[in-house]
Amino acid sequence: QVQLVESGGGLVQAGGSLRLSCAGTGTVFRVNDLYWYRQAPGKQRELVASLPNRGSTDYIDSVKGRFSVSKDNDKNTLYLQMNSLKPEDTGVYYCHAIEAWSRLPYWGRGTQVTVSS
Repeated sequence: QVQLVESGGGLVQAGGSLRLSCAGTGTVFRVNDLYWYRQAPGKQRELVASLPNRGSTDYIDSVKGRFSVSKDNDKNTLYLQMNSLKPEDTGVYYCHAIEAWSRLPYWGRGTQVTVSS
């Protein structure tokens, strides 16, 4: 059974940093397409960062130069380093994986990030 578990969220002041982690079990991050999404209160979930198995990383414009997505294949863990955080970065951050062979999508339960001004 595939499980994605996010961690690392919390409350931080504007300008601060957080590193989110997403630990995967039952699937292999090395070959999966991996993503970070977020959902702010009252808004739709949006794609923040992409780390496809084949291809380059990509980010929404509002986080370019501040966020960095990476993975550790040995630990089967996806990361999102978030620097220079802004109040508008507040939301629940979700890890999303599309399994390489089945193309099935999987989601974590999310981790709350709150940035105070």
